[in-house]
Amino acid sequence: MEANNSGTAAAAAAAELPDSISSVIPGWFSEISPMWPGEAHSLKVEKILFQGKSDYQNVMVFQSATYGKVLVLDGVIQLTERDECAYQEMITHLPLCSIPNPKKVLVIGGGDGGVLREVARHSSVEKIDMCEIDKMVVDVSKEHFPSVAVGFNDPRVTLHIGDGVAFLKAVEEGTYDAVIVDSSDPIAQELFEKPFFDSVAKALRPGGVMCTQAESIWLHMHIIEDIVSNCRQIFKGSVNYAWTTVPTYPSGVIGFMLCSTEGPTVDFKRPVNPIDADDSLAQAKGPLRFYNSEIHSAAFCLPSFARKVIELKD
Repeated sequence: MEANNSGTAAAAAAAELPDSISSVIPGWFSEISPMWPGEAHSLKVEKILFQGKSDYQNVMVFQSATYGKVLVLDGVIQLTERDECAYQEMITHLPLCSIPNPKKVLVIGGGDGGVLREVARHSSVEKIDMCEIDKMVVDVSKEHFPSVAVGFNDPRVTLHIGDGVAFLKAVEEGTYDAVIVDSSDPIAQELFEKPFFDSVAKALRPGGVMCTQAESIWLHMHIIEDIVSNCRQIFKGSVNYAWTTVPTYPSGVIGFMLCSTEGPTVDFKRPVNPIDADDSLAQAKGPLRFYNSEIHSAAFCLPSFARKVIELKD
């Protein structure tokens, strides 16, 4: 289905658009959810490029007036061409730049391929497994976001379509150097609970690292508090919280939980594995637009209200 940016056409099509397209202001996408009650971020829609329903969720892509193409799952923005780098680069390089020579990496979720693109910048990586439950997200991303989905073309990538929780349970103990959990909002509760984190920890080698999307300090401190508590019970190495700015995510920020298993010490705040800007792998994926070693360390600096909960929690 397509819509142009004229007021008449937008108004006429309003009744046919998804619930997340505001009927109050036709032609605008408004992200409304009980996960962030009382507020909504809106983007002007120039054209709807794709609408479909997979076995798991509603999928939509539209051209926005200011953020390029936008991927929406069940009414929630997953990425935009303009600011996706802030999320994809940070969720990937915060863990991978914190350990020397990562070789085997598992990505759970992340069907748009952006995390794969970033993992592939690391020349030490030999094997990248990805488990994504929704094949439609993969296919739509390849068609509409080729600069993001370029990671799928890397020969080190093996894509598994299926449930990430079940995949993890079947993984041999100590298989991976890093596990990156790129889950979408609203996150399935089980991805924040101890049994899941226990499966991740078992899949990691000693001193291996996990990074998972961990909500917003402005909206979800009660959820973050539980995540921190669960991770500290499971991961016997380092447990840290970092955050970054993503304008089109609720409240404009998103956090990451970074944990390591018992073994070689991991200091997440001090990167030890810098990305070589001249590396041919990096050139093939395009230049880094957001991540650098300074912003890596700064990401762990928390505002006082968050520090009280995260760093001082027993």
